Amino acid sequence: MQTSPKTRITRDGIKLYNPEDFAGMHKAGALAARILDDVAALVVVGVTTSALDDFIRLEVEAAGATSATIGYKGYQHASCISINHVVCHGIPGEKKLKDGDIVNIDVTVIVDGWFGDTSRMYVAGKLSRKTERLIQVTHDALFKGIDQVKPGNTFGDIGHAIQSFVEAQRMSVVRDFCGHGLGQVFHAPPNVLHYGRAGTGPVLEEGMFFTIEPMVNLGRPETKVLADDWTAVTRDKSLSAQFEHSVGVTAEGVEIFTNSPAGKYHPTWG
Repeated sequence: MQTSPKTRITRDGIKLYNPEDFAGMHKAGALAARILDDVAALVVVGVTTSALDDFIRLEVEAAGATSATIGYKGYQHASCISINHVVCHGIPGEKKLKDGDIVNIDVTVIVDGWFGDTSRMYVAGKLSRKTERLIQVTHDALFKGIDQVKPGNTFGDIGHAIQSFVEAQRMSVVRDFCGHGLGQVFHAPPNVLHYGRAGTGPVLEEGMFFTIEPMVNLGRPETKVLADDWTAVTRDKSLSAQFEHSVGVTAEGVEIFTNSPAGKYHPTWG
């Protein structure tokens, strides 16, 4: 699928898509979200992260879609699965989930050339009060950012809303990773920071597509990447959580492309 010749690039290098392009993003986003709905029942004590990834890969194939992550920079899995103090980009393997583990599962699919990218939190077994609060703050922080998405606001407004909310809860926002533009590519300008000053950065315009995906730590914000060159962990081994939506800027405000069809976006949905 090709965008029409009206598509243009802002002076900040951000592509502006057309109203008819929103349908493609909704279709891709809906599939990614449905797969995360379906995997929820499998996130239980004793399951391996490779089993979860196998399920996701088969779901992508059954839908006639393509996994954006398989083969991306050498990555060989249909998801990233990050447990406890893993901030992002956890590689699926033979590790079994234990009671109380919190898990982020991140999936990106390609449908008719459009990319749907989303992640959410799950828990194996019983959710502790501490981890429940971390997950709730992270979920709320994402929507604080989404609330700032409308023409005329800036990307700094998004980051400031997230950072100020999280830090008021005595938690920290990861600075080493950010959201990104997407559409007919996986990653594109802008970098969507989850911290910053209100009124700074590029101005939001109708037709921008990007992800907002704050990572929130119970401890300090610093991270390090392990020897596998993918897995990012908190330096102080504190717990970390993340939620991600793909969104588009409309004339009136924002559309979320990756809403859960079954209302399972939050791990306490049951």
